[in-house]
Amino acid sequence: MAEIEVLHPGLYSSIQDLGRFNFRKFGVPLSGAMDSYSAKIANLILGNSIDKPVLEITQLGPKLKFLEASFISICGAQLSPKINDRVVLNNKLLQINKNDVLSFGKRNLGCRGYIGIEGGFISEKNMESYSWYRYITNFETLQKGMRLEYFSTKRQSFSINASAKIDSGYLEDLSIEVYEGPELNLLSLSQQKKILSMRFKVDNNNNRMAIQLQEPLVNSLKPIITGPVLPGTVQLTPSGKLIVLMRDCQTTGGYPRVLQLSEEGINTMAQKVIGDEVSFALIEIK
Repeated sequence: MAEIEVLHPGLYSSIQDLGRFNFRKFGVPLSGAMDSYSAKIANLILGNSIDKPVLEITQLGPKLKFLEASFISICGAQLSPKINDRVVLNNKLLQINKNDVLSFGKRNLGCRGYIGIEGGFISEKNMESYSWYRYITNFETLQKGMRLEYFSTKRQSFSINASAKIDSGYLEDLSIEVYEGPELNLLSLSQQKKILSMRFKVDNNNNRMAIQLQEPLVNSLKPIITGPVLPGTVQLTPSGKLIVLMRDCQTTGGYPRVLQLSEEGINTMAQKVIGDEVSFALIEIK
């Protein structure tokens, strides 16, 4: 077993797996990687199972010193990664030697990146998940000086007998896949058409719980009886603002649920930053 020394924590970095699935009935958020596609690819490159814990990084990446050798991968947002000041690429198998330092620079594309490591990061498992969440796990985000544990390796090469086609085009997509929400039909046809034809900008009110969109709509709907919500539920607030619930969202809500993002839609939305434009593309449940 080996350790990573956190020299700088980055903007909002946390350990995430694919989520805490069996506790929503108790009001516990799902959590998990905001962009599940990139998290899975980070593990697949390393030959890990797709549910191994990865490190999610947001816009400003951390600076990490590896105290033993390993192999890593970096997927998702393009955040100018370097190993010992040597530029490295996303979606590649990367060798780490003892005392190597991984750092990040300018954000070029996307919002959230994922660092996978051979065998997965070692972290506390709580309620069947390694995902960090306030009040459930000891930590919410990386802190300077923290030590992360991982499995070291003595091998000098790494080979896997498989390949995967990696689609990074969604990082730039404006179009967000959605299904009809339970209350969409309460809106007039003109209101429905407007929601599905407008472009919205990501507001500065956004985090792992929800992303608010800037442009308001005319809203005459009354609040609904509190009902279930999911990551990807799009709520229409009394002010006319749309709120897209994300991985750390609550389990119930009282605002009309006008749309529901697909899994691909959630992944695309997770890569948007303040001011980015999005539009909704209605798809049918297959």
